[in-house]
Amino acid sequence: MTTTGHTPPTDRIDAAQAVLDRCAELDQYSASPHHLERVYLSPQHRQANGRVADWMRQAGLTTRTDAAGNLVGRREGPRHGLPALVLGSHLDTVPDAGSYDGMLGVVMAVAVADRLRSAELPFALEVYGFSDEEGARFGKALLGSQAASGQWDPDWWDLRDKDGTTLHAAFGDFGLDPRRVGEAVRRPEELVGYLEAHIEQGPELEAADRSLGVVSTIAGARRFRVSVLGEARHAGGTPYARRRDALVGASEAITLIERLARATGPQGVVATVGRIEVRPGAVNVIPGRADFSLDLRAATDAERDAMWERMYAEIERSCTARGLRLEAHEHHRAFAAPCAPWLQAAVAAGIVAADDSYPAGAEPIRLWSRAGHDAMAMAAVTEIGMLFLRCHDGISHHPAEDVRSIDVARGLDAFEQAVLEVARIVRERR
Repeated sequence: MTTTGHTPPTDRIDAAQAVLDRCAELDQYSASPHHLERVYLSPQHRQANGRVADWMRQAGLTTRTDAAGNLVGRREGPRHGLPALVLGSHLDTVPDAGSYDGMLGVVMAVAVADRLRSAELPFALEVYGFSDEEGARFGKALLGSQAASGQWDPDWWDLRDKDGTTLHAAFGDFGLDPRRVGEAVRRPEELVGYLEAHIEQGPELEAADRSLGVVSTIAGARRFRVSVLGEARHAGGTPYARRRDALVGASEAITLIERLARATGPQGVVATVGRIEVRPGAVNVIPGRADFSLDLRAATDAERDAMWERMYAEIERSCTARGLRLEAHEHHRAFAAPCAPWLQAAVAAGIVAADDSYPAGAEPIRLWSRAGHDAMAMAAVTEIGMLFLRCHDGISHHPAEDVRSIDVARGLDAFEQAVLEVARIVRERR
């Protein structure tokens, strides 16, 4: 990774290295000795919460674990009970994870809270370590932040992990009372806004040789199970004119999906087929059914939904021409979460003040996040803003995830300045 600008002073690099060291320390709280894996309501979740709570208290925050297992640190404002500006990210991981997705944002937030312990802020300051952003254990992402934002669905209690443990039982095993999950909810009047620092999980900042960027919106996603239905028949005895091969139809659909999405350009729709299943699955039988997944994302819900309508129509025409039938079941929908203009401005002001990788007078890069984040859940109860940090080659959800101390140093300064800019704006509004 190349860098531009002046090397930060030693104390900035030392502060960044302390953050990276804490991320490395969190790596030890893993279900596997061979790779990083820390899932919701596990012993490792409890251990990570405990260690980060230690750091929060060292930063002058009072700590608690809320009714959904989220770790919360708080410092009161000029008087008790003022609304809070929340800084946060998540402490859980995917299986075989890297060291920075989520954790870096939490540790940076604690460090910024420590820096601001003597600042006169017109609000309370809170730091959240959300408990389940990835959804790796129960297959449902954003459980922690959706609990905090009042979006908990009672149907989730029946979700099961790979060992058959229900979410309801896991709550009890962790020492939480499922009947009290509603106590995790934050009300809009309790909050000033939400800011999250996160690695980009993409290559744009690195390609531009910039340390930091402003997030404009978080992608709205829809996920489908698409089924192509044909007829299973003998592979040798059925001539091509009589075949209704579901796998060939699905293959044609998948290449069509890629073609349509790629045509929208680098800032357009992102479509991914990550799984395909074929039945009956014998080498000498023409496939009678093919089921594949589709993950569809775009900067706006309108773009995403228009693309789905076009994809479905074209795939259906292709299937009909082959004598096949098409079915689609949507099993996940998340609305796009635009970042509030005033919080984007605060993050941009922080970058201008702190990131010398930008030439004098240059505006910070604005990016839309193709990945989901806790911020998109928190958008249901408060306005959100996000700071992106460059990560090597855009790699994430992999042990090769990597960030440089120079980017963390600039990120810490920018995040601190963003909080101070929020404080200035809040004072002006009053």
